[in-house]
Amino acid sequence: SLHDALPILQGTIVKVSVDVGQQVEAGQTMMILEAMKMENSINAEKAGIVKSIKVTSGDSVSAGDVVAEVE
Repeated sequence: SLHDALPILQGTIVKVSVDVGQQVEAGQTMMILEAMKMENSINAEKAGIVKSIKVTSGDSVSAGDVVAEVE
């Protein structure tokens, strides 16, 4: 089943550190989000394979936006 990666804050994606098809572990940092001048990690909720990445560096996101899917 798919698991969505969701930011908890509104901000700007400053780094995407995974690729589609990559194996990720639970808790692994997938992206870095800058919000209120602080960097926050967006981590994989569960281990699996990255199925899609919906943002690139520089994109603005809102809290709860789906930024990646892991299966």
